[in-house]
Amino acid sequence: QVQVVESGGGLVQPGGSLKLSCVASGNIFRIMSMGWYRQAPGKERELVAIYINGGSTNYADSVKGRFTISRDNAKNTVYLQMNSLKPEDTAVYYCNANGFTYPSSRSFGLWGQGTQVTVSS
Repeated sequence: QVQVVESGGGLVQPGGSLKLSCVASGNIFRIMSMGWYRQAPGKERELVAIYINGGSTNYADSVKGRFTISRDNAKNTVYLQMNSLKPEDTAVYYCNANGFTYPSSRSFGLWGQGTQVTVSS
């Protein structure tokens, strides 16, 4: 069984920084994609930043130059370093991981429980 758990959210002032972490654990054979989405009140969930198979990354235009996604493959962990935070970055941030388990090679696609990020003075 595979689990995805986020951590690192909190309250920060505009212009501040936060770093989120997400760990995927269990009988993971391979992770194909892993990254971050967010959902603000009254809005749909949107992509923030993601690693795709092969190591390429995608970022939402709204976070380019401010947020950086990184990873530790040995630990099945991704991080999201968020700098120059704005009030409009306030949302619940969710980690998503897709891949295959062993020994059955079954595919999985999982969401974490979410972590709240609030940017406010």
